[in-house]
Amino acid sequence: MKSTMSKVLPVLVGLLVIASAVRAEKIFPYKVHEKTLSNGLQVVVVPYESPGTVAYMTVVRTGSRDEVEPGHTGFAHFFEHMMFRGTDKYDQDEYNDVLKRMGADSNASTSDDRTRYYIIGPSAELETMMDIESDRFKNLKYSEEDFRREALAVLGEYNKNISNPFLPMYEKMRELAFDKHTYSHTTMGYLEDIKAMPGYYDYSMGFFNRFYRPENCALVVTGDADPETTFRLAEKYWGDWKPGYMAPEVSPEPPQTEPKEAVIDWPAPISPHLMIGYRAPAFSDSTPATAALDLFSQVLFGESAPLYQKLVVDEQWVDFISGSYSDHRDPYLFMIYTRVKSEDLVPKVLAAIDEAIEGAQAEIADADKLERIKSHLRYQFALGLDTPGSIGFMMTSFLTLSTDTNTVNRVYEQYAKVTPEDIRQVARSVFQETNRTKIKLSHSGNAGADASEER
Repeated sequence: MKSTMSKVLPVLVGLLVIASAVRAEKIFPYKVHEKTLSNGLQVVVVPYESPGTVAYMTVVRTGSRDEVEPGHTGFAHFFEHMMFRGTDKYDQDEYNDVLKRMGADSNASTSDDRTRYYIIGPSAELETMMDIESDRFKNLKYSEEDFRREALAVLGEYNKNISNPFLPMYEKMRELAFDKHTYSHTTMGYLEDIKAMPGYYDYSMGFFNRFYRPENCALVVTGDADPETTFRLAEKYWGDWKPGYMAPEVSPEPPQTEPKEAVIDWPAPISPHLMIGYRAPAFSDSTPATAALDLFSQVLFGESAPLYQKLVVDEQWVDFISGSYSDHRDPYLFMIYTRVKSEDLVPKVLAAIDEAIEGAQAEIADADKLERIKSHLRYQFALGLDTPGSIGFMMTSFLTLSTDTNTVNRVYEQYAKVTPEDIRQVARSVFQETNRTKIKLSHSGNAGADASEER
């Protein structure tokens, strides 16, 4: 019984802390300790009751957004691959052997605005994590042959992903919606650039030296970790990393002045897919725009919303429908995505979506329903902070958008302030016809796999 209670008690305490935080003003219930090293590296420690386990994450505030040079898209994602190639101290096999001996889970991911690396493993091995991670960030080394081999692997990954209709639609959406900004290409990059990657070995080293610098990164350690010990280890292993980050000049996107459309002809029989994007403002924790767009997505596209009930449940015109706003450092898109049961239903589905948007622009959202959505999102977020990994992923996501660890609390303060009138105003300002880009993917039976027609 004593053994069982020793396991249950931390969970109960954690749930009580979370419940208290949900009722309180601040959504994030754990104390945050942070220190910035002299070279600019931000180190964040969030102790959490997870005996014997820590999540160790390094976020680089560089993603496909930073790929400003023509012909060199996809390099942020490519570097996610190359970072596992090893160093003189720990080659690729030795690095993997260390992780296996620890019994650690390790991986990485790239998005538009950041690249994130993580290890989740035993807290007793925190110093080992510091050693192997700081080494590869400071001393990454790979041959031209390794570079070419990995570039071909990235091409294989692209060819695999392009078989999903979502990717060509997403590519076309961004290509049409953005003329100047680097959001015009996906994180994978343009196909022609991926094919050309094997010839850019020297460029790749310059990319690494430019963006993988301490003042462009944050180190986050969550779980069974002592802040002062973590800071000491960070200074020992990361303190000599030389600064030198050079921020790219990302061209701002001018306002969209007319609706845009494209049709993609899929080479095999397929149900019609629709993707609709509306240009939306950048992430903000100081205005209600971000929170209002998130709440709008639930008001209009949540499973209890009239539009969802009509299209999915009652009429059964579509298999699914979703609408969401994704936090980005620069103005991005509110995206609507659905798969229609048949071609003849496409006009009806589009009309139903337009009608729902027009209704949100004309009428005030139900105040009680809005409060229920707010409460649900708040509890869902707080209850998701239940492992070192989930806390680390949340913190690194917000540190991509802001260097301030209190950003998460300010965002949820904005949620609390959003009124039904704010929902109507964001519907009016964002969901305008001139602000819209629409992509349809379907099968006509007479075109090749790469055929697309803009109109």
